[in-house]
Amino acid sequence: MDVLWMAPPLLLLFPLLMLTSSTFVFYFKKFFYVAWMMVLALLAIPMCFLKSGGRDVENMRLIRSLVRHVKYFLGLRFDVSGWEHLQTEGPYVIISNHQSSLDVLGLMEILPDRCTMIAKKELIYAGTVGLICWLGGIVFINRKKPNDAKNVMIDASKTMLDDKIRLWVFPEGTRNQTGNLLPFKKGAFHLAVQAQVPIIPIVFSSYSSFYLRKQKQFNSGTIRIKILPKIETKGLTSDDIPSLIDKSFDLMNSSFLSISNSVPHSNGPCKH
Repeated sequence: MDVLWMAPPLLLLFPLLMLTSSTFVFYFKKFFYVAWMMVLALLAIPMCFLKSGGRDVENMRLIRSLVRHVKYFLGLRFDVSGWEHLQTEGPYVIISNHQSSLDVLGLMEILPDRCTMIAKKELIYAGTVGLICWLGGIVFINRKKPNDAKNVMIDASKTMLDDKIRLWVFPEGTRNQTGNLLPFKKGAFHLAVQAQVPIIPIVFSSYSSFYLRKQKQFNSGTIRIKILPKIETKGLTSDDIPSLIDKSFDLMNSSFLSISNSVPHSNGPCKH
């Protein structure tokens, strides 16, 4: 009975905290995001087995359709430019900047058909999300063992050509909210040059106008996504990789700064 008596005040307290405490909003949205993604993964697992019989990049279509609504719950919207650059036939490598787990929502917003990702091996142990990643054909690499990662990339290059798939890679190698892009690692570029497929750079604007992890702020906001023209790798060799990295980095970093400066700052709850 005591618990029932406490329920109405708690229900009244929830909207009050949502309106007045940015810290409460931050943790609530983070918890909801993780929990809801795990629920969606649980729903998707049997559907993927029914659709494809197991691990298959075609399952990403199903995953994409299930995830796209999540942005509305978090108060996010996407403003995408350069759609025409994804209308490229055959295999290619997508590279994009990496800021937080929210990148998944932008990724699913524009994910082309027959495209999957390269991700850290630890993700496979993330419960239902890890299993759905495996079913979606995500390529897992062990960042602590460079030789293993290199062999996985070689296999991924062969699979990309044999199965006509596209691979999405985060060349910074880790999440970054410093306000600039981190130096790119070589893996994605070795992959593209070895397969002789184009690279399509994609840039997400800074999340700092609505999402600040250290300050515990998570408001509504707009994420600008800019899809840049493809960079050809035909005829390039491993000797060309440093200049290819520099070219890609310069293009993406300048675009990142440009679109981030044009994002309006959102208004959130009062700090508490």
